Amino acid sequence: MAVLTPLSALAVWADRQIGDTGNYVTAVEPLAADPDVQNAVADRITTEVMKKIDAGPLQQGVENLVHEAVISFAGTDAYRIAWNTVNRATHTAVEQALTTDDVDTASIDLAPVIEQVKGQLSDEGVTFADHIPVGNTRITIPEPDKLGVARQVFDALQFWGLWLPVLAFAVAAVAVLASRRRMLSVSLLGLALAMGGALLRLTVARGRVLALAELPPDLDRPASGAVFDALTSVLRTTSWWLLGLGLLLTLATRILARHLPRNSPS
Repeated sequence: MAVLTPLSALAVWADRQIGDTGNYVTAVEPLAADPDVQNAVADRITTEVMKKIDAGPLQQGVENLVHEAVISFAGTDAYRIAWNTVNRATHTAVEQALTTDDVDTASIDLAPVIEQVKGQLSDEGVTFADHIPVGNTRITIPEPDKLGVARQVFDALQFWGLWLPVLAFAVAAVAVLASRRRMLSVSLLGLALAMGGALLRLTVARGRVLALAELPPDLDRPASGAVFDALTSVLRTTSWWLLGLGLLLTLATRILARHLPRNSPS
């Protein structure tokens, strides 16, 4: 149980949180207001925009204007709507790439945000704003050579997201019902749940370290860390619930056992 419990939590999380577009968008929605994420988005959009603009000796000044415009736009309701739109479309595209053999890659379309930035700069009277191209602003993900492995992992998680919790519950039920000392079995089950919660928490923490360490050098670490934390928030909460519930169950059975008559089965 100490192993099945965190594995079950991870499988359900991958299936219901990461594998569901609505839940995914809900999880990352607060990141629209995260300063590290806003700055990373501004850097990426500025880079994409400046690839298509030649301002000559004013290039650096124009780049700063675009970056400041994105940061300013990031504090608006329109940005939050665009953020959700981009994430919803991206998740759908990635999911399609992982589940359909005909699709080799997915992409992030930055057009909704760039269009808003272009309008904001135009309203401020920036002369070059009308020349900012909105089309052809897609970033391709994931790398095609890694898609095969990702598909296998995705398929496995979708399958075990249903059956691992059932298996964990069945093992726990059989262990308690088959025991001659059920009170002791329940107490041990509580300890197993607590250990599973602690193991899940350590797994998330270790996963964060490994995930950030393997990022390409051009990706923003603080922003990536914020995204990881947002997506794994439910896992951290689950780990504390498992730890608390397990310890409470163990403590309750110990106290109850002390007050039972000695000739009662325990």
